[in-house]
Amino acid sequence: MKPKILILLPPAWKGLGKETFAGPDYDVLMHGTDDYQPDDVTYFVGFRPPHGFLKSLPNLKLVISLGAGVDGFLGDPQFPKHVPLVRFRDTSLALEMAQYVLLQVLMIHRQQRYFDKAQAEHAWRQLLPPRPTDMTRIGILGLGDIGGTIAMQLAGLGFAVSGWSRSRKNLPGITSFAGSSERRAFLGQCDMLVCVLPLTPETRNLLNAEFFAGLPRGAWVINVARGAMLVEDDLIAALDSGHLTGAVLDVFQTEPLPPDSPIWRHPKITATPHIAGITDPRVAQQHIQMCVREMQAGRLPPDIVAVDRGY
Repeated sequence: MKPKILILLPPAWKGLGKETFAGPDYDVLMHGTDDYQPDDVTYFVGFRPPHGFLKSLPNLKLVISLGAGVDGFLGDPQFPKHVPLVRFRDTSLALEMAQYVLLQVLMIHRQQRYFDKAQAEHAWRQLLPPRPTDMTRIGILGLGDIGGTIAMQLAGLGFAVSGWSRSRKNLPGITSFAGSSERRAFLGQCDMLVCVLPLTPETRNLLNAEFFAGLPRGAWVINVARGAMLVEDDLIAALDSGHLTGAVLDVFQTEPLPPDSPIWRHPKITATPHIAGITDPRVAQQHIQMCVREMQAGRLPPDIVAVDRGY
């Protein structure tokens, strides 16, 4: 008998059927559509299951995340820590994230929003860039797969790129800062800061008033990591005081972003609905098949999460 894999789709994938995720080595069950007994489920695939849900599946052997971040699982106090959790890794996802960041960085660097406003006013206004590209310092907070891809793409456009991570990285043309002792020096030389760190107990609320004070006056903040890292009121205060010039946010403390959030109407914030990098269902299906094959062969798949570390 084939093992059964239970899939709980994120809202953005509403309408996809089980055929999207079918494979020769398992049977697919769609949560909310198919009837099943919890005892029958061997594998679970999803993104942010309700707290306590995975604990209700007693024969679970593997949890497969549909995203690179796994805080949606580890934030569950009842998460069954004895069950291996594998995160999603895909080069196309990293490139999508890099495209988003490059778009926002270039919009800022080339002052596109200024010219959009001028066009709306039928005004011919020419400006010189505020600083040369090679003197525009962009810092990547988190130099893993995604952060490293972003850093290399920005460096290829001629920006002065640095990165901060827990351990030293060796990326061509990228200045590497590492460890808590070097974070202040890293922040102090960022004209634009891009956050791509994983959400862990150490990074929750990391982007706060003290953090922003460490950035040069006039800096920009771009957050494509997790909303829980950002103290939104502190960001707005830093923008209103003039210490920060602007921010680009793709992730938020509460998602969807509530209609009454001041972020919607703040003139110095660009907000997008968590779309910087979206997993391709076709790639996800290949990932699921690989994970099941490895497990059926008695091996753990690659990219198993270190639960105590959070990624």
